[in-house]
Amino acid sequence: MSLATALTYALPHRLLSSAARRLAYSDNPRLRAWLIDTVVRRFGVDLSEAAQSDPAAYPTFNAFFTRALRPGARAADADPDAILMPADGRISQCGPIEGGRIFQAKGRSFTAAELLADEAAAAPYDGGLFATVYLSPKDYHRVHMPWNGRLLRTVHVPGRLFSVGPAAVAHVPRLFARNERLVCHFATDFGPMAVVMVGALLVSGVETVWSGEEIPPYGDRVTSKDYVGGATVELARFAEMARFNYGSTVIVLLPPGVAELAAGLGAETPVRLGQRLATRLR
Repeated sequence: MSLATALTYALPHRLLSSAARRLAYSDNPRLRAWLIDTVVRRFGVDLSEAAQSDPAAYPTFNAFFTRALRPGARAADADPDAILMPADGRISQCGPIEGGRIFQAKGRSFTAAELLADEAAAAPYDGGLFATVYLSPKDYHRVHMPWNGRLLRTVHVPGRLFSVGPAAVAHVPRLFARNERLVCHFATDFGPMAVVMVGALLVSGVETVWSGEEIPPYGDRVTSKDYVGGATVELARFAEMARFNYGSTVIVLLPPGVAELAAGLGAETPVRLGQRLATRLR
């Protein structure tokens, strides 16, 4: 384990993330310009894809970080049976959910029940598929629907805010089941689908299109919001569903027997929003 990763155990995760949030939302012009310029240069952000390509036009660093794409910058796979990649980034891991467990890295795994904070909710995914997508600072930070879905409920699970970079994923046991996260449960025409927005050190903000800011505030207990029986939230395949204020990781869970993963996907595979994640089995 690297020294940097080891130190994250001792760091005040929420305090540091709150401080980073204040910087991200600052409208101080010099601070804003420095933050945006630093990220663009260090990570090679391609602003030609953004709806607003002028970095000086963003009122805050967070506005830049959650920037929209220009029309046509991404497109959904034309095959109507393609279940879509929810975000730009890299595959951290993907594959089958075996014995209720989701592979993390280097022999480490965690259970779907731990990730969802609910044994009953996890049961339908045993034998199904998962895909974990890591969003780096250069990526588009909005998350879109893999498939048409009706929102059933969201679950805010409190936790730590470890880094979700490759070094931490390789060395921190059960990382994604320990970090603060928002679990979004959907009903689809093939059964349940879960999309999990995982927070991380300095990058812990989550917003949804139906409810606005969900994290922060940080939680001290598991809390649920029920969307059954009230106003219906239905989102189409490829529609925007949420965003990270900063960035992190999104995990998609699919039940067994409904899809097969797209060929060529594996750890560290670069991916783009809208490409094929899996193919629906009819």
